[in-house]
Amino acid sequence: MRSHDHRLIGAAKNIPVNPQTPVFSFSPIVLPFSDRPLDLDLKVTAPSTGDALPIILLSHGQGLSNNLNSLEGYTPLAEFWAAHGFVVIQPTHLSSLSITVDAPPKGNEYYWKDRAQDLVRILDNIDTIEATVPGLKGRLDKTKVAVAGHSLGSWTANLVLGAKNVNPRDGSVFEKFDKRIKVGVVLAGTGNAGSDLSDNGRIMVPFYSADFSKMKTPALVVCGDQDVSPHLTTRGADWHADCYYLSPGPKDLLWIKGAKHGLGGVSGWDAAETQDESPQLLATVQRMTLAYLRSALYGDKSWDEARDALKQLGELGTVESKK
Repeated sequence: MRSHDHRLIGAAKNIPVNPQTPVFSFSPIVLPFSDRPLDLDLKVTAPSTGDALPIILLSHGQGLSNNLNSLEGYTPLAEFWAAHGFVVIQPTHLSSLSITVDAPPKGNEYYWKDRAQDLVRILDNIDTIEATVPGLKGRLDKTKVAVAGHSLGSWTANLVLGAKNVNPRDGSVFEKFDKRIKVGVVLAGTGNAGSDLSDNGRIMVPFYSADFSKMKTPALVVCGDQDVSPHLTTRGADWHADCYYLSPGPKDLLWIKGAKHGLGGVSGWDAAETQDESPQLLATVQRMTLAYLRSALYGDKSWDEARDALKQLGELGTVESKK
């Protein structure tokens, strides 16, 4: 992790952040479960100093990389959030291309149900995780938990935030709301199903039909205004904002101008899967999400200050909110 901003951060340097501290990462933490095809591997990234630290559960996307769709990915977010006061816990979900498991059964494509269950399992075993990581014991505030997810990980996050899935093939309903999670960050999220899915989308995610109507947990939805995804939807970039518009408040929506699905490179440094790699776009996502999380879990004025700054930086993005 650098001690200074990237030289290409551009106008994003004007979005305020609190001072950073050095961080450390510890992995793998291995949690065995008899009802899971493979032990659950975790990575923890934490600040080297500080107590009463809030927790962020970070769910990776699917992507096309061999390693970034695992606990090895999303370093640009995990280290940044940790450097500014959070303990970030990253699982490797069963959908990861980096592990060897049997193909998921029909109805659980991409092990999407297990992905949500992984987050619940982490919270159920948070004491064990805390005790396993050297230098972490006694430093967590377990009452302050956030979830963040990108792409397929956004759907994982939405499920524990209160969304549900109604399988279009058989009408079965899946819910995994967890009241221990107080706030969410939804990055390049999935939208409405039905006629909004493309033909290819219905093939890729035949189980998918989101219902956001009960997703009451506060969340920040982050979208790129160039994130057009014809492999999933017949609509444009607005599809990724559906979980903001179709869920009850309080919610905030951050549009990143010029960003595609990678949001400037959230999944990894210099990653081939990132179509829009940009230190400025990435820094905007880092700083705005940090501000939101700090206000939600630390109770400070970071979000108000960041929104005010962004209003003066129209080339970076816009924010709208609903209560």
